[in-house]
Amino acid sequence: MKTISRRKMLLAMSMVASVSYRIRGQQPPKVDVYKDPTCGCCSNWVTHMKKRGFDTTVTDVRDIAAVKAKYDVPNQLRSCHTALVGGYVIEGHVPATDVQRLLKQRPKVVGLAVPGMPTGSPGMEGQNGRPYDVLTFDAAGKTTVFSTQQPSSQA
Repeated sequence: MKTISRRKMLLAMSMVASVSYRIRGQQPPKVDVYKDPTCGCCSNWVTHMKKRGFDTTVTDVRDIAAVKAKYDVPNQLRSCHTALVGGYVIEGHVPATDVQRLLKQRPKVVGLAVPGMPTGSPGMEGQNGRPYDVLTFDAAGKTTVFSTQQPSSQA
């Protein structure tokens, strides 16, 4: 039995997700990700998004705090990376399913955030994960719970 490398499997899954968007006559959602060049969990989150059909572009930046300030991410919601998709700001390890729901529902918010780096969130998989909240935030910094997620053990 031939073994398929993880890289080839991820590439195949990404292609399937992209094809499903095109079959429906849509382009895959474009996500611009800003992260520190040495951050592994950010790279894992990008892989999570690609596997679910998002077209991601990564920009490595040394001063990630400046990016967060530019896009008005409140201090209490900050995490390790910031992304832009469909006019929204995505802060931290937000699951792809919540980003898809955000783009479908189009609420009047600045974006979604998973503050900190909770174990069990996409890109932070591992043992001893705990449930965590995905929050919306508006221009005034007001938050509401968008979803409560159970920890995941895989990307």
